[in-house]
Amino acid sequence: MDCEHATPRVYGCYPDDPHPWPERGHVYRELVGGPLDGLLLDVTGMSDEDIAEGAYLIAETGVHGSGGRTAYGPRGGDPASSWAWEGDVP
Repeated sequence: MDCEHATPRVYGCYPDDPHPWPERGHVYRELVGGPLDGLLLDVTGMSDEDIAEGAYLIAETGVHGSGGRTAYGPRGGDPASSWAWEGDVP
């Protein structure tokens, strides 16, 4: 049923979450490429500096498996755009 929903899921929500979609009033970046491709990252409350730096996110399906991290950052250096995959780290 969730697979039929047209809005992408939010990173950190599971498919069985009763509301895994974006919330009104929050700010998101789409994750592009890598193991989290297509998910939305909630950046509400993050500082401009943190948004410009990107983030290391837990990715169960990354190169390093369960507990590994994957790096995402602003595409083309634009913090207002989607975030591109930069690689996996242990």
